[in-house]
Order: sequence, then C-alpha cells, then structure tokens
Amino acid sequence: MPDLAHNLEAVQQRIARVAQQAGREPRSIALLAVSKTFPAEDVRAAHAAGQRAFGENYVQEASAKIEALADLRASLEWHFIGPLQSNKTKPVAQLFDWVHSVDRLKIAQRLSEQRPDTLAPLNVCLQVNVSGEESKSGVAPAEAADVAQQIAALPRLRLRGLMSIPEPAGSIDEQRVPHRLLRELFEQLRAGGLDLDTLSMGMSADLEAAVLEGATIVRVGTAIFGGRDYSH
Repeated sequence: MPDLAHNLEAVQQRIARVAQQAGREPRSIALLAVSKTFPAEDVRAAHAAGQRAFGENYVQEASAKIEALADLRASLEWHFIGPLQSNKTKPVAQLFDWVHSVDRLKIAQRLSEQRPDTLAPLNVCLQVNVSGEESKSGVAPAEAADVAQQIAALPRLRLRGLMSIPEPAGSIDEQRVPHRLLRELFEQLRAGGLDLDTLSMGMSADLEAAVLEGATIVRVGTAIFGGRDYSH
C-alpha cells in the first residue's frame, strides 16, 4: 500500500501553492480522491489520514466498496465520476452523494426518478465536452444552457455545476485553455439565473491549471493511490 497520508499531504500542498498563486483560499478547493480500481482497504487508510470524499467510475465495483465500508458511511462522501449508462442509474441514485458525469438529460431524469425520498437531493454536475472529442462524453458547450435549465428543474436532484475531462495538453498554458472555456460557460449559466457553485475539473496531471482557472473540485487518483492495474 502506498503512503497515502504522505501522498494526500503532497497533493494538498500542490493545491495550496497554486491557490496562493491565484489569490484563492485553499479551502475553497475540494480534493476528490479517485479510488476506482483500488481496494476498500486503501479508501479506509485514506479516510484514516483525513480524506473524506472519494470518486468511483464503475457501478459494480463501487457498490461492493461502499458496502464494505458501511461502518464509515456517515463520514464518507461518495462521488460517481464515470460514464453512466441508463440501466445503471438506480444503484447510483441510491448509493451516491454526487454524480459528476451527467452527460444527457435522460440520465438526469432517471436519477431524479430513482433517488429515494428518504435521502437528501442528489448533487449533480453536467458534463461538458469542452474539447469536442468524439470519444468523450458530455454535452456540447452550445447545448449546455438548455440542458442545465431542464436538469435544475428536476425533483430530488440539485444541479451544482459543471464537469469536464479535457483532452490532455502539454504546457500549463495549453492545459488552462479548456478549463477557461468551462469556467466561462459556468459564469454564463450563473449570470442566466442558475444557482451553481461547483467546477469539477483538473486531475493529477493538470490540477494546477484547473485551480488557476477556478476549479472548486479537483479529481486526483494517481498522485494519491499510485498507478492503476486494469488487468483485473
């Protein structure tokens, strides 16, 4: 097992340094530890080191992990961040606190219908395909305002903001471009009357660029848990 406490501290220091550079309060940027493909024991160790929010991509794996960590449920925050198929929305609606990867209205409608009344509204972000890649999920920027308005009107959901997974880029200036596009779209939606507070953008390789452009949640896996083994 990697030294999760050390790795978490190192990532928090990265966030703090770039937040200072941007004139931002480090506490305004939440760290989401992306625990996909890593065992429940690693999540438990990260929790013991003070981490509370965890991101998962795969419904079946996440469901088993959430069950294995049921004793920590009151102090864990589970975020679904992967592509979500229509036939997999029910367990996500029942088990998670956040869904970052709402990439079409149909998914939001199913989450709304399947969210139990006994739970708090499900926090959701609209995924935007800022780089225009055919292989990436997300609504086109030109469609985001209309879809966001429709999602915001659904019961048992709370539209919190926008999420993106931009195309990898080399320099920090190049990395900033798609994050800037998402922030500008976020500001347009807020100006249009939507009550949004979340920009979910930035990962291990580009979190500095994302924070400089206004990220409020950065999704970091490799820098915390190490490299992933997808063979299983």
